[in-house]
Amino acid sequence: MRTMQVTRFGGPEVLQPVDAPEVAPGPDELLVDVAVAEVLFLDTQLRAGWGSDYFPLTPPFVPGGGVAGTVAAVGPGVDAAWIGKRVIASTSGAHEYNGGGYAERAAVPASSAHEVPGGLDLRHAIAALSDGVMGVSRVQKAGLGAGDTALITAAGGAIASWLIPLLKRDGVTVIAAASSESKRSLAAERGADALLDYSQDGWVEGCDREVDAVFDGAGGAIGTAAFTMLRRGGRFFAYGASAGDFADVDTNAAARDVEVVGLHEDFPVDAMYRAAETALRLLADGVVKPVIGQVVPLERAAEAHAAIAARTVAGKTLLTP
Repeated sequence: MRTMQVTRFGGPEVLQPVDAPEVAPGPDELLVDVAVAEVLFLDTQLRAGWGSDYFPLTPPFVPGGGVAGTVAAVGPGVDAAWIGKRVIASTSGAHEYNGGGYAERAAVPASSAHEVPGGLDLRHAIAALSDGVMGVSRVQKAGLGAGDTALITAAGGAIASWLIPLLKRDGVTVIAAASSESKRSLAAERGADALLDYSQDGWVEGCDREVDAVFDGAGGAIGTAAFTMLRRGGRFFAYGASAGDFADVDTNAAARDVEVVGLHEDFPVDAMYRAAETALRLLADGVVKPVIGQVVPLERAAEAHAAIAARTVAGKTLLTP
């Protein structure tokens, strides 16, 4: 079967097409004929060799943590009723990254699979997996409502496309920060009340109020600057590092009684599964409309990674085998 493999750590060019042996579902697994595979910013970082402390990987490996498609077969211990169902599924267990998504077929844990509601496009449904889980769970944990204000960095990203409408539904004032006019415009279309350009020096001075929560998808110096806008006793959600690494806020957080919710959060598997189910319902009901920035053939995965690295894509990137 056709796959795209990271042949060595490096730039997008290290992604190469490789004909690999067919996969078979093992115990408690499903075999999915992949219709679309999601590309996460994390994929681009792991391809480059970042994150070995969290996800130890050794090339060559097939990247990709999530797929949408049709169940072709089941492994031992799995109900055969799954066969023929349209599903979204993670290729790894909770808090793991085993890859395998950039392929024509993928073996996935049955426990990670969700049946897609009828009428929901698989290209939209896959947004519920990573971005939907993150968006739904962050908003639930923040517990914000009318009268509260939230700041979102990387506001043109796929997770922000969940955060903005869900926060607005709860009556929250949303300040969206992004580096390009197109991404800020996208945030405004989603309902953001105010826009900030963090490509400009002193960008935090463009806001005249403290915020109750920061949702930081950028990290680095951007996330650290965003932290300064947070009121005492607020919450800082760190879930992205598009600026190169996570924001350095832990020391100041303790001094200001700020709760930092990040990579080491205790996020039970059953809670993640429920969040994905909620996300699917929100998509089916039209509450959230995912932003698809690019849909690229599997063999051009390197081009998709390059576009993400160049920050020219807003929303989600998908590969089609």
